[in-house]
Amino acid sequence: MGNVKLSVIGRRLARRSIFRATYIPALLALVVIAAAWLFAEHLNRRVFEQNLRADVLGKVSVIRANLEGNINSNIQLVRGLVATLATEPDMDQQRFSVLAANLLEEKSQIRNIAGARNLVVGLMYPLRGNERAMGLDYRLNEVQREAAERARDTRELTLAGPLDLVQGGQGLIGRFPVFAAPAGENDESFWGIVSAVVDVERLYADSGILDPALPLEIDISGLDGMGAKGARFYGSGAALANDPVLVDVVLPSGSWQIAAIPKGGWSATPTNVWWLRLLMFVAGALIMVPAIITGRLIEERQKNIGELKRRETQLAHLSSRLGLALDTSKVAVWETVVGSDTEYWDPRMNEMYGHPVDDGPRTLQDWEQRVHPDDRERASAEFMGIFENGSYTSQYRIVLDDGTVRHIRALGTLQAEEGQPSRIVGVNWDVTADVSLHEELKRANALTEARNAELEITKARIEYNALHDSLTGLPNRRYLDDLLAEHAARFARGEETAALLQIDLDRFKQINDTLGHAAGDAMLVHAAEILRSTVEPGDFVARIGGDEFVVVRRWAADDAHASVRSLAKLAERIIERMQQPLAYEGHDSRVGVSIGIATDMDSLADPLRLLVNADIALYRAKDRGRNRHQFFNDALQAEIITTKRVADNILTGLEENQFTAHYQPQFHAETLEVIGVEALARWNHPTDGLLAPNAFLKIAEELNVVATIDRLILERALLDFHQWESVGLNVPKVSVNVSARRLHDDELIKSLRQMNIRPGAVAFELVESIFLDENDELITWNVDQIKELGIDIEIDDFGTGYASIVSLMKLKPRRLKIDRQLVMPIVHSPGQRQLVGSIIDIGRSLGIEVLAEGVETMEHARVLRQLGCNALQGYAFAKPMSAGDLVEFIRSRRWRDAG
Repeated sequence: MGNVKLSVIGRRLARRSIFRATYIPALLALVVIAAAWLFAEHLNRRVFEQNLRADVLGKVSVIRANLEGNINSNIQLVRGLVATLATEPDMDQQRFSVLAANLLEEKSQIRNIAGARNLVVGLMYPLRGNERAMGLDYRLNEVQREAAERARDTRELTLAGPLDLVQGGQGLIGRFPVFAAPAGENDESFWGIVSAVVDVERLYADSGILDPALPLEIDISGLDGMGAKGARFYGSGAALANDPVLVDVVLPSGSWQIAAIPKGGWSATPTNVWWLRLLMFVAGALIMVPAIITGRLIEERQKNIGELKRRETQLAHLSSRLGLALDTSKVAVWETVVGSDTEYWDPRMNEMYGHPVDDGPRTLQDWEQRVHPDDRERASAEFMGIFENGSYTSQYRIVLDDGTVRHIRALGTLQAEEGQPSRIVGVNWDVTADVSLHEELKRANALTEARNAELEITKARIEYNALHDSLTGLPNRRYLDDLLAEHAARFARGEETAALLQIDLDRFKQINDTLGHAAGDAMLVHAAEILRSTVEPGDFVARIGGDEFVVVRRWAADDAHASVRSLAKLAERIIERMQQPLAYEGHDSRVGVSIGIATDMDSLADPLRLLVNADIALYRAKDRGRNRHQFFNDALQAEIITTKRVADNILTGLEENQFTAHYQPQFHAETLEVIGVEALARWNHPTDGLLAPNAFLKIAEELNVVATIDRLILERALLDFHQWESVGLNVPKVSVNVSARRLHDDELIKSLRQMNIRPGAVAFELVESIFLDENDELITWNVDQIKELGIDIEIDDFGTGYASIVSLMKLKPRRLKIDRQLVMPIVHSPGQRQLVGSIIDIGRSLGIEVLAEGVETMEHARVLRQLGCNALQGYAFAKPMSAGDLVEFIRSRRWRDAG
């Protein structure tokens, strides 16, 4: 009995051991499935986050590109103005406003532009609303001094901001150092700073940052172009604090850093998480179920190894589960005997083909009738190939009774058993969803390709617009710069030479002022059409701003047709054809053209300076009368160098006090007593000796220092005047020349009051054209104040200008000085003598004293006394002399002997 119990217990323990051993693979599979599940979820989350960050990166990269493009576009616009200033360092406000207005006509975010020569703002556009900035000295401004000096010292553009503007809003300030280098020299001199204010709000809007549909939260750091180290100046800071996508905005000077996250932050849950979990569940089930089934089969086999009935029962269970697996996979099974027309279709097959699920016999015709007519022949041929290959694969469409179309994929194999007829066993499954998805993917791909093509077209259009003038359709300055850069590289390789014609329309401003800007635009289009039709094929024509055009002609280095003569003929054709009138609203509008030509075919070859040299030649053509052309040549180059040298020497002379006064005495016509002296400017040049005004006055006017020289001569004359008085020399009055520019100085009267000039001791000589502008209230006011200070007004070089009797009565000068050109011929010309006599009579009738200049002989003096002239001045009595020589001359009274 005890042995029986032990046997039973032993069998039970063995069964439990077997049971546990059979489920070990299932447990291992469960562990593997769990690990795979966790890894799949982790990997899915990583992919989701990467896709989300990639999407954010794509959107913020567009914003970054827009910011860089807009800022660089603004910078390029201003660089054109900087380049012009480098060639026109004496540019005035009017010229500056015209150039700056042309810049702001371009689509940009520039708010205003200022020019600060020697770091003092003297040029501004628009001037209205920015008057307070005029005269601002960056060196005295703590806020802007460091940035301005950094631009000067580094010779590079500096960007500051964004910062709050006094006019409201925020702005990005770009400061461009301007260095003017004389042609032919390497050294450049610092001219000053050009500051451009970019409206940040417009920059943000044009770059897409302010787009309400933008699905991003953005922070921007890098104040003053400091990049990631700079302070944040845009955004709430939420993006920077939430693991953002970072991109750098490369600026011409420094960089910004954009931090971006999706609006609402990063989503932690992937959108396909439940689909993934369902898939993992199904996959786990497909693995676990066979594992469990296998374990159960092994267990059953061990338990019923000797029992056939239990084995059959287990097989039935296994068959049932396999059927369930087929149902789950939705695979339809069919079978036919070769040579028989009857086929076996399982329920899934009947359901798929729209037949009753009745296990009834089916035939080949049942299958063929369902196949789509367009696919029937191909599907039949593929099925018949099973007899050659032993298997077949096919995909075709079937049409159900209700018109529904399904896509079927079929697999079949030929099976042959010994002693049995050959059979064909196959499976079908419905792939309609897969086909639909594939078609959707194809449509999406086609749409993507179409959009890419559209983007390419848009990109090409944007590039075209960026390189062409919107009004005339001609290439613009940017296109020209690219062309010249390409030419410089080809020239350096010895492949080609080129010539550049810079063309400026004469009298264009009058058309704008009289007929309006619409007429001006029509004239620009007219000029562009003439240039297109005049140049040869292959010539490059561009509009580089305002009424300025450029023609570039390029030749191969060994081209025999390259000649200066061909360029001259081209310029002559342009000048001739440009004179054709343009009919606009009943008016025939005409313009002329001035052309400057520069080439790199001679000893002056410098492809990098073609535009600068052509611009210099253009201004020379305008100086010589307009409507003509001028080549840049050795003489012009030498003249520029000479002018630059003289200009530098003048500035040095002013710093070293080299300018002094010489005095020419003035005599009473009857008594020949000294009644005054005229102070004349002289330059005591360290190497060239004493120079008269004709050696430096023109260049001094271009440098805008004539007023400074006038002031120095006045101060020197007052010192000498007081010195003469201290030694007992009687000089009743000293006359000093005053330029028109100094009369425009609103600080003139204040400076004169500080000199404590004794009334009647000083007279200001004005050329007669100064006081004729009745609209210049400042000159009129200054002249009135000068008279109130006791300073006499004299009209110099009378008879050579445009003075009228009315203007003389209005000005009421103390003295008229008859120009030497009228005085010289009176000895031999009765008509000229009568003319001078008439001037003297006019002065006498108006109560104005008359002095004659250019009295070269005593015969001149005698005739002038007879005509009633009050005073004389000329070489017949004395030449201009220094202050010390004047003391000796007056004390010696040598002129009395000559008289």
